[in-house]
Amino acid sequence: MKRILTILAVMLTISLSSFAKGDEKVSPAVLEAFKTSFKQATEVDWTVKENMYKAQFNLEGQYITAYYDVEGKMVAMTRNISTSQLPISLQTSLRNQIDGLWITELFEVSNEEGTAYYVTLENSDTKQVLKASANGDWNNFQKQRKS
Repeated sequence: MKRILTILAVMLTISLSSFAKGDEKVSPAVLEAFKTSFKQATEVDWTVKENMYKAQFNLEGQYITAYYDVEGKMVAMTRNISTSQLPISLQTSLRNQIDGLWITELFEVSNEEGTAYYVTLENSDTKQVLKASANGDWNNFQKQRKS
């Protein structure tokens, strides 16, 4: 009986260790919500800032970031994507935007409002961030000159 309890304790410790990386400051409600949503997550790294919890993790080969409020409600989730993962209409309109620019970042944001896509385009002089609109166009979200 003692041996079974020891084995169970070790197994519990091992199973929770995939979630333990930096989670000592994370509220139990947030940890429970995360574990419920992302049972297969590995390489979990938590950051806590001003009533917001950020979990960066690997899920089936994809690196994902999830944001939670103090009650354990997921506020948003992001992941880096490739252009081939964009909806076709966004791929087509993006091709028309990138003349002379290169893509340095492309990511998807999911929240209660839906899914949005952001792309960072650069050349030697400028860096601009575009956000995809619901109608399939890319609109300037932020633009800056490089120094």
